[in-house]
Amino acid sequence: MEDMLTNITTYGYIGLFLYSLGGGFVALMAASVLSYMGKMDLATSMAIAFTANVLGDNLLLYVARNQKAEMHGYLKKHRRKLALAHIMMKKYGSWIILIQKFIYGIKTLIPIAIGLTKYDVKKFTMLNILSAIPWTLIVGFGSYYFGHAIENLYNIVVAKPYIAVIVVGGIFGFLWLYMSIATKKKVK
Repeated sequence: MEDMLTNITTYGYIGLFLYSLGGGFVALMAASVLSYMGKMDLATSMAIAFTANVLGDNLLLYVARNQKAEMHGYLKKHRRKLALAHIMMKKYGSWIILIQKFIYGIKTLIPIAIGLTKYDVKKFTMLNILSAIPWTLIVGFGSYYFGHAIENLYNIVVAKPYIAVIVVGGIFGFLWLYMSIATKKKVK
């Protein structure tokens, strides 16, 4: 256990950066709990997660905008989810950029969907930065202040690992069901 904590504190910031490029919720939460335990620095963790999250979303937009042919091939299996992202963009406008960081399943699709349109890159970047601020503060400080409860929950899961399987299975089952219903073809 001590070796693992040493590795996390040594390589944790690099892992946090890399993981936050594609989302970062779990990594920021883990870094915040480790900050609560005194193994990492909270301000540094939050700054790294914020920076990587903004860069990751802008990178997705850039790749989608400049590599449309390759992106269409990759997104062939996800056309319905991409259509859902476009519908959400039309329905909610710029607000979807502000809330997308908190919605698992569309977090990476929104920048890709925007990259495939003519949406203004500067406007997206500004809104992306504005949405990353509350995301970083809520997840970072929330996990830090609930660090004791999360640590206790971790100890329970270590003692009874089947609980984690049930909870994670339930979460993924719910997300799968939601995405299946939300992207289901409507019959008229």
